[in-house]
Amino acid sequence: MAIILKSFLSGFLSTLIFHQGFLGILFAVGVTPKPPFNMSPTEPFGIPSVISLALFGGLWGIIIWQLVRKSVGKRHWIKSIAFGAIGPTAVAFLVVLPLKGMDFQPIFIVMGLIINGLWGFGNSLIMRFIK
Repeated sequence: MAIILKSFLSGFLSTLIFHQGFLGILFAVGVTPKPPFNMSPTEPFGIPSVISLALFGGLWGIIIWQLVRKSVGKRHWIKSIAFGAIGPTAVAFLVVLPLKGMDFQPIFIVMGLIINGLWGFGNSLIMRFIK
């Protein structure tokens, strides 16, 4: 049970630090019009968007850690980045966008893969510190 809580916390924190941090860099240099740390309320509970995202990041943290935890060395980091990039990005584009009725733009796939890959790296890095 402790590993599940730690991997949730790791995914949650990685969302706030790595995912939103890199989004902030992209916003600052004008690559994306979307600023980090979106505090607008989500439906149906009115939770700030960034907290909702971090909660889902925590759930992904549990899943990704189960997939990469036994890997060592470069293999561990490559898996962390790859699974972090592919899993959340695929769900975002195949499930979340259609459910929200949002437009699909191909450039967002590239940005999603990069930001979520960095999130996956951060997830494993944080797990190394709190393990």
